[in-house]
Amino acid sequence: MTRDSTETPPAGGPTLQPAPDDAREVAASEDGSQDPLELLPVPEAAEENPMAMSAFTETLPEDSLPETDFLPESTRSGRPAEIDPEKLDPDALKVIHRLHSHGHQAYLVGGCVRDLMLGRTPKDFDIATSAHPGEVRAIFRNCRLIGRRFRLAHIYFKGGKIIEVSTFRANPTELDAANGVSAADTGAENGEEEGAEAEESQDLLITHDNVFGTAEQDARRRDFTMNGLFYDVAEGQVIDYVRGRRDIDERYIRTIGDPEIRMREDPVRILRAVRFAAKLGLDIESRTYAAMEGAVEDLPRCAPARLLEETFRLIRGGVAAPTLRLLAALDALKVLLPPVAAYFKEYGRSGQQTFYAFAEALDRRVSTGEPLDDAILLAALLVPIAQAAPVVESQEQAERPSVAQAIEDLLAEFVQSARLPRRIAERCRLLLIAQRTLTGERRRRTGAFRRHPLFNDALIVFEISVEATGQHREALEAWKRGELPPIKSSESATEGGEAPRKRRRRRRRGGRKTGAGEGASASAAGAPAGPGVEAADAGDDEGDDADSGPDSDGDSESDEG
Repeated sequence: MTRDSTETPPAGGPTLQPAPDDAREVAASEDGSQDPLELLPVPEAAEENPMAMSAFTETLPEDSLPETDFLPESTRSGRPAEIDPEKLDPDALKVIHRLHSHGHQAYLVGGCVRDLMLGRTPKDFDIATSAHPGEVRAIFRNCRLIGRRFRLAHIYFKGGKIIEVSTFRANPTELDAANGVSAADTGAENGEEEGAEAEESQDLLITHDNVFGTAEQDARRRDFTMNGLFYDVAEGQVIDYVRGRRDIDERYIRTIGDPEIRMREDPVRILRAVRFAAKLGLDIESRTYAAMEGAVEDLPRCAPARLLEETFRLIRGGVAAPTLRLLAALDALKVLLPPVAAYFKEYGRSGQQTFYAFAEALDRRVSTGEPLDDAILLAALLVPIAQAAPVVESQEQAERPSVAQAIEDLLAEFVQSARLPRRIAERCRLLLIAQRTLTGERRRRTGAFRRHPLFNDALIVFEISVEATGQHREALEAWKRGELPPIKSSESATEGGEAPRKRRRRRRRGGRKTGAGEGASASAAGAPAGPGVEAADAGDDEGDDADSGPDSDGDSESDEG
C-alpha cells in the first residue's frame, strides 16, 4: 500500500524551526541566559499557596458563553457535523473557543477523536494549538505549564478536571530533511566513517523533540495513523493528514511513515501498540508488527521510568492478560518483567497457564471499576512467582521475612532506576508475604494480623488468587466471616486439621542450680522459698514471652476474635 500521506512535506512548504515561547526566549537563547518561562510566576501547590487554587476554579468572563453557541449546526457544505456536539466535552469546547477568539488554531486531537470515531467514550479530551505554551498561559489564568523537554499546558477546572493543551510540534528528523541535512552528513561532521559503516552508526532514538511546527507536521510526527486525526469543532470536520480514517475503518494499527524508523525512534511505541490492540480490539498491521519485533532490543535504551509507567498502564486498563501475551510473543517480558520471563522458561506451558489465569482474574477485578492501588496490581501478577519459589524463613527475629529473590531484585530495580516509590515496592512485598498467612502456610497472631493496615489489601490479592486457582476458598470464606481458617497440618497433624502445639522448654539461667537446690531443700523442710527464687521464675517467664514472636507456634490462636 502507498504511503503518499506520510512523505516529507515539499521543499516549498513551511520551514521547520525550533520554536521559542515568545520573542524574549529568542534573546535568552542567544545570550545563554535562563529560560524566561522559568522566571514567570507559576501557580504554586494548594498547600504552599492557599489562594492560588482560586484562579484554577473560578469562572472567567469568557466562560459565561454557553458551550455550544459557537458550534454550527451544519458545515458550509450543508452536511451535519461528523461528530455529535453533545458527545464533546463542554470544558474542552470552552478552551477551543477562547483560543479561537485570540486568533489561534485549536483542534481536538489524538485519542479522543479516535475513540469517538470508534463509537467509544473518551476518558479525556486533548487539544493541539498553534499557540505557544507562554501564550496559552497568558490566555488562561487557570493554567499551569508542566514538563521540561517540551512544555504542555494544563488548564484546570472544578472537580480536579484537567484539559491538556499542546503546541503543534514537528519531527526532528523532518527538520534535518527540510534543511537538506541527512543523518549520514551529520555523522560525517562528527568525524564518523562514511558509507555503510556510517549508516550502521546512525542512531534513530529521539532524545529531543522541542521543535514547533504546523498542524500537518504535528499530525505526521505522531506514532500511529489512528492517533493523527484532528477534529475542527467549528467546521464539524475530521482533518486527516495521515489516512487514519482508512485504518480505523479497516481496524488496523499502522505507524505513520516507515515502521522500522518509527519504532527505532521511540521503542516505547511497542507498548502503546500492544495496549491499543488489546484495549480497542484492533489488529496490528504486518509491517508494523515486524518492526516491533526488531525494536524490542532497543527497549533497554528507553528511560526505565517510561517503561514502568507504560507497563502499569497495561495493567490498570483491565487488559493485562492479552497485552502480556502479546509482549511474551514479542519476547519483551525479559526487559519489562524479568521474573515473569524466567518463570515461563522454567515452568513452560503450565506456568504460563497459571500466570495468565491470575492476569485474567485481575482484569475481571479491574473491569468492575474498583480502584486498585499499584501495589495490589503488581502483587496480584507476581503471586505465582512468589508461590513457586521456596520459602526461606530466617531464624533471626531481627531480619524481616522475604519473598522470592527474583521479586526482591525486581522491586529494588524499579525503585532505583525506574523511580517506583519505595512505599509501593514495600507494600507489594508485604502483600506477597501476607499471602502465606492467609493460606495458612505461615502462623501468626490472628488479632494483630487483622488489625494490620494492609490486611484488607492483602485479602483483595488473596481473592484474586482464589478466583484464579480455585484453591483456598474455604480459607477465604473464613477470613471474610472473621474466623480463623484451619492451619495447614504437617505430617504429625491431628485429625482436626490443627498441628499439635509444641510446648516451649524453659531455659534456666546460669547459677540456677544452687538456687534450685536450696529452694528444693527449703520446700522439703516446709520453709517458704526466698524472694530470689520468685524473681528468677518471673525472669524465666518474661524471657519465654520475649522469644515468642508473631510467627511463634504458641500464639497462633490466642488472639482470635
